[in-house]
This record gives sequence, structure tokens and C-alpha cells, in this order.
Amino acid sequence: MTTFKPPRPWTASYAVGVPEDLEPVSGSLVDIVEASARDYPDAAALQFFGAETTYRELQDAIERAAAGLRDLGVRAGDPVAIVLPNCPQHIVAFYAVLRLGAVVVEHNPLYTPRELRKQFEDHGATHAVVWSKVVETVQEFPDDLAVSTIISVDVTQAMPWLTRLALRLPVAKARASRDALTTRVRGAIAWSRVAASDPLPASHPRPGTDDLAIIQYTSGTTGTPKGASLTHRNLLANAAQARAWVPSITRGDGCVVYAVLPMFHAYGLTLCLTFAMSMGARLVLFPKFDPDMVLEVTRKHPATLLPLVPPIAERLLIAAREKGVSLQGTSVAISGAMALPHELVVPFEEASGGYLVEGYGLSECSPVLMANPVADNRVAGTVGLPLPGTECRVVDPDDPTTDVVPGTPGELLVRGPQVFSGYYGKPEETEAVFVDGWFRTGDIVTIDEAGFVRIVDRIKELIITGGFNVAPTEVEVALRRHPDVVDAAVVGLPSDHSGEEVVAAIVVDGGRDVDVEAVREFARGVLTPYKVPRRVFVVDELPTSLIGKVLRRQVRERLLALTSGE
Repeated sequence: MTTFKPPRPWTASYAVGVPEDLEPVSGSLVDIVEASARDYPDAAALQFFGAETTYRELQDAIERAAAGLRDLGVRAGDPVAIVLPNCPQHIVAFYAVLRLGAVVVEHNPLYTPRELRKQFEDHGATHAVVWSKVVETVQEFPDDLAVSTIISVDVTQAMPWLTRLALRLPVAKARASRDALTTRVRGAIAWSRVAASDPLPASHPRPGTDDLAIIQYTSGTTGTPKGASLTHRNLLANAAQARAWVPSITRGDGCVVYAVLPMFHAYGLTLCLTFAMSMGARLVLFPKFDPDMVLEVTRKHPATLLPLVPPIAERLLIAAREKGVSLQGTSVAISGAMALPHELVVPFEEASGGYLVEGYGLSECSPVLMANPVADNRVAGTVGLPLPGTECRVVDPDDPTTDVVPGTPGELLVRGPQVFSGYYGKPEETEAVFVDGWFRTGDIVTIDEAGFVRIVDRIKELIITGGFNVAPTEVEVALRRHPDVVDAAVVGLPSDHSGEEVVAAIVVDGGRDVDVEAVREFARGVLTPYKVPRRVFVVDELPTSLIGKVLRRQVRERLLALTSGE
């Protein structure tokens, strides 16, 4: 393996107080909550619909849940699935699993049964902590995929008692709200039983720094689930890099982080689950993004750090204007997953009096690789500078051992403590994305003289819509299952609201009239809503290569031309 160390021009552009490198991390993720519980025992760790949990209470809940999971058979190294929205039980389950030396596998609770099943087939977990609304889906997995221990979580149990009482009122609105949050469950173990165990003995073995902590799923280019294996070191390092990037934010009571992004997503996981807990922050949990709910909290506890995506920033700004609620006190908002328009940055910063900066990352990198400085020298249209301790190269995508001329486009290669070791159980796929120890991001970038990185193109043909990755192949396979669809190509087209929108071109069985809305409705039965094409176009044929491969780039160009006059 090469020891080649490329220059790091970006360090000269770091904000004041940001170090070039960090000391190697040690310990495990469970230590960060313990440290905050020791230093700020009576400070609020979690806030959920107004209900608060102190760090002392959180630490106790983690130890009790860990003992409950141990009693159910969870052992060090076991994959344990978590299928939950943002809620206090999610935080407790996450750290309880890790406390046992077991491995967390995060899942989107809104996935269709088919999507969820594919991930379970890959990791093989037999223990799962599941939102009550999803329990039946997991129970209906085929026998060869049976999950022996299903722990059901009623998220309303973490709400204030008055809120719970209101949900029980015999009125339609209360019933609808209750039905959206919870449902009756049979044949599963109640989370309340697990959480009521006696605390785990302090002598119970703890995980090591280089132990596997999390399997984070990413679709890759094929749509086949691939789990990025992230160690305690990877995630601790990324949290430390995030802390170093914002030296103006001090640790302890008074630091407030909003979890408006789902914590099953790598972005929300690191900036909310690990960064916030390591800061001793008040983590305000939102099961889904609701501008009114966020603004209600902003009145009393404005966010010190607000991780978001551009559509959330835009909706929050519009709602604040309409409601007459000030965003002042929102110190640092960091945006990722899609391009951040400058025309959004200016009014948001005027309204908040703080910063809104763009960053960039990948699930394989825990996920944050770079961010714009939280300073006046940030550069619009770029994803900023590599974080401390992160090395980057720009290479010829056809020969990734050869660096391109500085300032010219090439594939971004990265190396650093936050970069994963490989895909879970997939050695061939792992080998394909590493070159001499450098991870191939699949993104074409330029790096200017000051070190700012600009994304030019994407080798991987993932569509990023609303901050979520959509693999075109997966959507195409779903569309081809429609009896009238002969072939399909799926691409992303620019969207003012979601970065990109999923759009499909389909070839239909000759002589048939196809209702494209019926095709979309068919796709809704197979795919999570954000993967369903927003628009479907019927075409005579799809452009293909000499070997018959559909040329998505040409499809995209044709659809762009077709829609340019809209």
C-alpha cells in the first residue's frame, strides 16, 4: 500500500481555530454518552414533544435496555436491526446495542416490505427493535428470514402525559394522529419490558475502538443493498472532525441540536446521534419534519446546530415569515445531500443571524468528508474543504492511480479516519472501490487553488432527491414489472424543491394505450414514495450501447430537452 501523501492546500483556508489534524480517537461510542452524563448529569439530553430526558436518565435507560437485550440473547458481534423514526427510544436502543458490543443496523421505517426484506436478507439479523407500525411487516417475512426477537416500540410512550391523553380523545383528529404514530401489536415483546430491566453490570465487556459498530446501507450503483461497515473509530473520528469544524460551538448545557433529519440516514446519525451526544447537547427530536413543530421549539431553544437539506431550509424560512417567528439564534445550519442555492443562503442567514453552509459526504465515510468554513470565506457553489485529517486526490477515472493536473476535473479519492473498511459481507464490491487504500467516491470534482471542492458530475448514477439516494436500476426493475411496460430508464432531472426529481422514460407494449398515472400508482405499491417517478414519459425506444445497455445520460439529455420549455 502506498504511503503517498498529496499536498493539502485547503488547510490554509480553514476558519480560525480549526486544526489541520486531530489526535487519534480511542474508546467507543458508548463513552461519549457516559462522558456527557458525568459532566452534565442534570442537563437535558433529549427533548421530544416537550418531554425532556436528562443525561443521567439517558445513561440509566441505556444500561437498563442493554441488560434487557442481553437477556433476550443479544451478544457481542450480533447485528441488531433498528427500524424506528426519530424518538427517545431510538437513541436508547442505539447505544444499548453498542454497549453490548453488538452491531446496529439502521433501517428506514417507511420502506416497503420488499425493500426492508432485501436488507434483512443481506445482514441476517435475528433481533430487531421495531416501530409498532412496522412490526407486522417484519413478522410477515418468509420463514427462512424469520426474526426470532421482535421488540415493539410505541413512540407515544415517550411523549408528555398530556399529549398522550390528548391522543386518546374520542375525536377524529386525535384518532388520526394516534393512528399515524402507533398501532396495536401482537406477538412481539414490548420495549417497555426491555427498558425495565435492572442495569447492566459495569463489569460487562465493552466494545473496542476498531470493533464494527454500524452497518449503514447504501444503494450503490446497482440498487442492490450494500452495507457500509463502520467501526467505532470511524464514527468517533467523524464526530470529532465535526466538533473541530465549529470551534465557536462550545460543549455543554446551552448547545442545542435539532434532529429534523432521520437518524437512520448516515447524515442524521452522525450529526445528531454522535455529534450531539458528544457535545452534551440538548437533542430535539422530530419524528418527521414539520415547520410548525420546529418553529415552536425555536421560540424557546433556537438551534446551535441545525443539520438540514435545502428543501427543509426553504420550508422553514417560508413558515417563519408566514408565522412571524424569528429564526434569530440559529447559529450554524449545515446543508448536505444536494446543491445549496446561493439565493437560499442569503435570506436564511439574514433571518437567522447565523451561517448556512454546504457540506458533502457519503455513507461509506461516516458520512462527512468536507464542509464550507463557518466563516466569511465560504465559497458558494462548492462543497467546501476536506475536514481535518482528511486526505483527497483527484485522479483519472479510467486510471485511478494517476492524478490529474491540479484544477482540472477528475474522480475524487479520499482517505481518512472516517472512511469505512468495506461493505458488509461483500469482499469483491469492497475491492472494487479501493485503490491502494484510497476510497473511490465515484464523483467527478475540481479542487481550486484555495482547496475548495466543486462537484462537477457523478460517475455513480444515483439520483439524490430530497436528500435521499435513489438507485435508478431499482426503480427500473419495479416499472418493468408493470404488464404494459417493456423497458424503462430512470434518471434525475433538476428540481427547485428537491435537488433532483425521479423521472422515467418507458417503452410500452405496442398497440396499448397506457395511463402514465396508473404506472406511477403501480410503482407506489413497490417503492417507497420518494423513489416513485414524479413524471413518466412514454417513448418509442431507449438509446442503447452496442451491447444493449441503456444509455441513461442520453435519456436524461432527451428528457431535459423535452421539458426545457415547461
